[in-house]
Amino acid sequence: MTKQTVLGRVTQLAKANVNALLDQAEDPQKMIDQLIRDYVNNIADAEQAVARVIGHLRLLEQDHQEDVEAAAEWGAKALAASGKADELRAAGQGAEADTFDNLAKVALQRQLQSEREAKTAEPAIASQTDVVDRLRTGLDQMKEKLAQLQSKRDELVARSRTAQAQNRMMDAVKSVDVLDPTSELHRFEDKVRREEARAQGRQELAASSLDAQFERLDGLGDAAEVEARLAALKAAP
Repeated sequence: MTKQTVLGRVTQLAKANVNALLDQAEDPQKMIDQLIRDYVNNIADAEQAVARVIGHLRLLEQDHQEDVEAAAEWGAKALAASGKADELRAAGQGAEADTFDNLAKVALQRQLQSEREAKTAEPAIASQTDVVDRLRTGLDQMKEKLAQLQSKRDELVARSRTAQAQNRMMDAVKSVDVLDPTSELHRFEDKVRREEARAQGRQELAASSLDAQFERLDGLGDAAEVEARLAALKAAP
């Protein structure tokens, strides 16, 4: 079992979830919160996978330890049987001595078998230990990334919202037909000038009508004066 087989699927799943969230994101805060939840779940899955690998390693180590202990135990039995055989042979009991020597040989065979099994397991234990170390390093890196994401959550949310606001503003600017404000002022100024000219015309018209009335009044006054002077002339002796 390798690092890729354990963490590879989890990593690919995490990337797929991230890409899907980025493509469908509408609310940045909800998106990041969901991303954190998914990443936490991915880490939990990875931890379970790593735990299984560690458990398998511990079984290998236990079996190896049992083989080592069994080899030592069979060696002790072989030594005891051989010593007993020597004692019996010294006492002139050759047949019984041979029996214990045969037991010593059986014990030595079991010792060799246990040592062989223990030696065979050592490369697998070393390889599995290396895999566990790399898996733990990968998990630590995932947890570090999660901690970074959690610590930058507020910053990322603020940046995302700012970017969205800027994009909305740019879209609004593009969708609005911006008019030249000076042209609107000129139009309003022309309208004001026309109103002023109209008022001035009415004032001049009113003034000319009043002058005509006074002129007629002055003309009546002159005619009366002429009549009065004519009457005075006629009345003179």
